Amino acid sequence: MGAQRRVRARRLRRQLPHGDRRLGARSGGPEIARPQPPFGAGDAAYEAWARAEVARWTAAVLKPAGPLDLAARGLQGRINRIIPEQVHATLTTVIEGMTRTILTGADLTTAPPLIGASLAQRDRRALEVIDGYRKTAAVEGGVAGAGGFWLALADFPALLVIKIKLLFDLSAVYGCEADAFEERLFILALFRLAFSGAGHRAEVFHALEDWDAREHPQDYEHFDWRRFQQEYRDYIDLAKMAQMIPVVGAPIGAIVNWRLLERLGETAMNGYRMRWLARS
Repeated sequence: MGAQRRVRARRLRRQLPHGDRRLGARSGGPEIARPQPPFGAGDAAYEAWARAEVARWTAAVLKPAGPLDLAARGLQGRINRIIPEQVHATLTTVIEGMTRTILTGADLTTAPPLIGASLAQRDRRALEVIDGYRKTAAVEGGVAGAGGFWLALADFPALLVIKIKLLFDLSAVYGCEADAFEERLFILALFRLAFSGAGHRAEVFHALEDWDAREHPQDYEHFDWRRFQQEYRDYIDLAKMAQMIPVVGAPIGAIVNWRLLERLGETAMNGYRMRWLARS
């Protein structure tokens, strides 16, 4: 029996194009693969591999919502309808203020753009950066989860800072000037894409395509902060509420934060790869 199970397991792994696959931060989200990049390949071969990865990621991003995702969105929609309009307006104002403050100050501690590196070198560095931020977020989520309700609430702004700082650092890794306003808009778009539900992902993704070939606003006047905060909250609320449960809050907080940073890193890497390949 044991030998038969091992044979069946080997057959199953052979059927998967990239070996094991790992799910996104919430069930029903796009499936995320983690094939090992061929860092030893030449530039042309590596870019061909990256192009295939971007195509796979694009298909996952544009995949229609599954039953679990639809159920979660329905539950979140009912919760949002119960919340008074004044609370929504207040949250929008608070998150807009927090996000704009973080966007303004994050570049002060960001390394200068990486110049003259290949895509493979940038990807290798990006994976190292993401790993560091995942560990930081996991520790922060574990501490917040262990501290009960009030520390769990404090996790929200702390995690927002970690996420946006990660995006600034990845912007530098891929050679972009994060102090340029259009780059900050790109960072916000990557953030939205990572944490939007299936009903909005396609719209946000198409806004990222051909980014460098289009004109962009020079201020936040037309940015929809209400939608930004609601999509983000809808994505993380159900998972983060479990962080407030006594005893299990610490491990849940660590795991959820790890997965959220992993998802954001995956989205950012492929977003920057897509821009790089569009230029080549």
